[in-house]
Amino acid sequence: MSNSSLYYRRIASYPAPLRLGYFIFLLLCLWVPFAVPLSLFFAHDPNFLSIVVMGLLFGQFLWFLGKWSQRVYGQGGLKLYGLVWGRKNALELLSGLIIGLSFTWLLFLVQAWCGWVSFQAVSPNFWRIVLEGSLTGLGVAFAEELFFRGWLLTELERDYTPQVALVSTALIFALVHFLKPFSEVVRTFPQFPALMILGLLLVWAKRAFGNRLGICIGLHGGLIWAYYQLKVGKLITYTGEISPLVTGIDKNPLMGLMGILFLSVLAICIQRLASHRRARIDI
Repeated sequence: MSNSSLYYRRIASYPAPLRLGYFIFLLLCLWVPFAVPLSLFFAHDPNFLSIVVMGLLFGQFLWFLGKWSQRVYGQGGLKLYGLVWGRKNALELLSGLIIGLSFTWLLFLVQAWCGWVSFQAVSPNFWRIVLEGSLTGLGVAFAEELFFRGWLLTELERDYTPQVALVSTALIFALVHFLKPFSEVVRTFPQFPALMILGLLLVWAKRAFGNRLGICIGLHGGLIWAYYQLKVGKLITYTGEISPLVTGIDKNPLMGLMGILFLSVLAICIQRLASHRRARIDI
């Protein structure tokens, strides 16, 4: 075995925080030399710049993650993190999409029944929005699930108990989404418990389905896809009959009590499914 191979294998014995920090440091070393000139070149178009540099970052993350698993743990590819290509994982992704879509639509149907929102006529470009939403939802879900429920969770599970890894992953997931000015953190704080619950239920979902990411990508993508349809498609308006604390600050269901309640119910169902499947395996 070469010296470089021994060096990478030695990283596997490092404590989890050190491994995580080292991975991110190396990834940034790959990304920054490309991101800086791109930032200067596309400075006139911030939106396009954001898409380009973040797309580049994820592409490099995907490539580097495969190399990391091969050199540090001796396991090639992304299977180590739950990204398995196969019929079972595809069906689980589809099931997750259906659950995520149904869950979000049900949330707004209940609010419409209560008189808090009202549905509007479908716009002529609705099916284009549906297509855009599917690509956006699956793209964001694929990136975030591979990062949080794939790489991060797997690294934490190597050093800590399943419960500690579960809570830590959910907490980091929520905190990363709160990297914004303090005034915004205070104003949008109701979103934090919702993100924590979402982080927990996605880990439970992965564990309930053989540590594969298909169900997580589907669930997460379905939630984003349905909300994209409703918001961008302008299918709903808020009646103002009740406080935004109930329906969602900034019309974001994750910032309202109803969204937190529905997520909690979904999380309980998935947690029970995970416990039931684990009990069957133990038997």
